[in-house]
Amino acid sequence: MAGLNKVMLIGRLGRDPEIRYSQQGLAVVNFSIATSEQWTDKNTGDRQERTEWHNIVVFGKQAETCERYLSKGSQIYIEGRLQTSNYEKEGQTHYMTKIVVSNFQFLGGKQDSQGGGGNQQADSGSNNPSQNQTSPGMTGGPEPIPDDDIPF
Repeated sequence: MAGLNKVMLIGRLGRDPEIRYSQQGLAVVNFSIATSEQWTDKNTGDRQERTEWHNIVVFGKQAETCERYLSKGSQIYIEGRLQTSNYEKEGQTHYMTKIVVSNFQFLGGKQDSQGGGGNQQADSGSNNPSQNQTSPGMTGGPEPIPDDDIPF
């Protein structure tokens, strides 16, 4: 039986995308997004929040689109897969897990100032929006998050 490696996240960028190009000219962009969950502590009644940070990598024309339209605070929906790499530093092996994006949708900019609705899908081979697919339930996007709730 085959395995499944799929990630879907909605979050806000913690920093501006950083673009670079491979020796073959392929665009690669990296950024991080924050996802948060909130709950009320049953014992104290206090509101609690936990934020997770995710390292994101995007390739090709999608990378150039992300670099052009996204900035710190932008909200985005992404789909992709987990990929772990390792490297040596000072004799220690370090591991880093990234999410390699296959599909994304802009959900708005900082306080929705950049608009929203852009949808990109890997391997689509076209910029024709009618050929891109929107994930179920993602048509309107969630309500904007007030500045007080952004974890950065």
